[in-house]
Amino acid sequence: MEYDKDKVDDYTLALLTLVMWSEKNFGTRAWKGFDWATMDRLHEKGYIYNPKSKAKSVWVTPEGEAKAKELFETFFGTQ
Repeated sequence: MEYDKDKVDDYTLALLTLVMWSEKNFGTRAWKGFDWATMDRLHEKGYIYNPKSKAKSVWVTPEGEAKAKELFETFFGTQ
């Protein structure tokens, strides 16, 4: 099936907002229960650090955290 991968990436990044938390003095993490190919693309775009590990969560870059919050508000905000 053909689909818009950039659109999927944007929605996935926005949804990561729901599963993000801050590690005091270390940065932001998110559960990585999304499609591997999508997570790889988010890594290539610089929004998350390398998702290929045994950890069930991934580090989110500062740019990724800001973009995720922006997209979440755009897609799911009430105003």
